[in-house]
Amino acid sequence: MSVQNYLLNIPETTDKRVVIVGGGFGGLKLALKLHTKKFQVVLLDKNNYHLFQPLLYQVAMSALEPSAISFPLRKVFQKTGIHYRMARLEAVDPEKNEVLTDIGQLKYDYLILATGAKTNFFNQEKIEKFTLQMKSAPDALYIRNQTLLNFEKALNKSHKKDVKSYLNVAIIGGGPTGVELAGAMAEMKRYVLPKDYPELDMSNMKIMLYEASPRLLAGMSETSSRVANEYLQKLGVEVHTGTAVKDYDGRTLTLPDGVTVDVKTVIWAAGITSARIDGIAETSYGRNNRLLVNAFNQVEGYQNIFALGDNSIMIDSTHPIGHPQVAQVALQQAHYLANNLIKINQNKPLKPFHYIDKGSMATVGRHLAVADLPFAKFKGYFAWLLWSVVHLLSIVGVKNKLFVLLNWSWKYITYDQSLRLLVKHKSKN
Repeated sequence: MSVQNYLLNIPETTDKRVVIVGGGFGGLKLALKLHTKKFQVVLLDKNNYHLFQPLLYQVAMSALEPSAISFPLRKVFQKTGIHYRMARLEAVDPEKNEVLTDIGQLKYDYLILATGAKTNFFNQEKIEKFTLQMKSAPDALYIRNQTLLNFEKALNKSHKKDVKSYLNVAIIGGGPTGVELAGAMAEMKRYVLPKDYPELDMSNMKIMLYEASPRLLAGMSETSSRVANEYLQKLGVEVHTGTAVKDYDGRTLTLPDGVTVDVKTVIWAAGITSARIDGIAETSYGRNNRLLVNAFNQVEGYQNIFALGDNSIMIDSTHPIGHPQVAQVALQQAHYLANNLIKINQNKPLKPFHYIDKGSMATVGRHLAVADLPFAKFKGYFAWLLWSVVHLLSIVGVKNKLFVLLNWSWKYITYDQSLRLLVKHKSKN
């Protein structure tokens, strides 16, 4: 059997075939809601696991292993009848109702694009080349490796300037990811690194957070933004708002006013964009390459192609620039879309999507967090506890929940984490 025909091993059926591309929050929920209905559900993803991205920064900061926030898709789909194929989408042929992947092609009746987003470097090639990004488990592990490797290299430097360069950490982007990364790194500097590297003077290490807009956590309230800023500065983080990074060459960070900073570890968390899909019309794309969808998540210009989550943008009177690119939007859209696909099969009127904002949270460190809920705003210990419980319950798999709880409990009791392993790939040469 040729590779090109491999996907044709999906059995023929009289039921409508729903092809879902992407096993993130939205794609996974949609698949699980549809599998008991009169559909054949096929899910395609380049990875064979679902990743809980909100905790990726803890993998990067040596607090969790990737396996603790990843769950095998085939295990999720056991006894469901859902067909999963590890494949990378290459193009869509709307006229033939067919997707083309790196392992073959497949017909669909309904196509759902839930491909998520990628890091947005805003066309800055040097910054893309030399900074670290964090959108996947390999990215997070690479950050962990590079950060620890730079600490090791600092031990071998005799000039104070070189030592500082290897110890310094710059984080670009003051959204939840950037704020949480900065806080986690600051706690490592305070509680862990002095014990691991007693020969290094950690007062030479600077943790810098740069945000181009006037304040941190732009998607949250001004109060939460101010409190998060205060928490970070309390932990020793240098916070620079209203400061866009101009350039980075792998050693020197350049700011718009000409100020330069010697730093070897620069993590880019300044924005996301979506990848364009061959075969989808140019007119179907909106801001940041997000697919324009109507109130039923149908992609503009197509009747049977839908998009949800981070790679879609639904504009209405209350969301003139689209919904926030957070997990709750993807999950709620998946719920509505599942019900609407059922209604389409039953020739019933569709129900337009209505987003219910359940609030936003961000953690900075131990007992330091902010939470904007629909009914109140919290900070400090209660917000930190709420953040911990919500994230713990959202992880897929009982075993994963237990692993994360165990790691968090150990860190809470000992002020330490034991996952600071430098795992290098062995070259074949």
